[in-house]
Amino acid sequence: MVKLRLKRCGRKQRAIYRIVAIDVRSRREGRDFRKVGFYDPINNQTYSNVPAILYLLEKGAQPTGTVHNILRKEELFKERISSLF
Repeated sequence: MVKLRLKRCGRKQRAIYRIVAIDVRSRREGRDFRKVGFYDPINNQTYSNVPAILYLLEKGAQPTGTVHNILRKEELFKERISSLF
């Protein structure tokens, strides 16, 4: 099963996260299938590759709770994600 989840990057005390499609059995820093965005909690910035995320969701990928909340905050995904769940 594929999930959209966060992968930690950056240095100590300055973490940023990539939003990646990854196998459920892999660890957090494991090898991912595809990078589809990033999230910076310190500066509260988010970038998402919209077509890639929608493609993965249509193919059955499930976002984790945190990724779901990040995507919900973006107004572009509001209607689309609500219809998928």
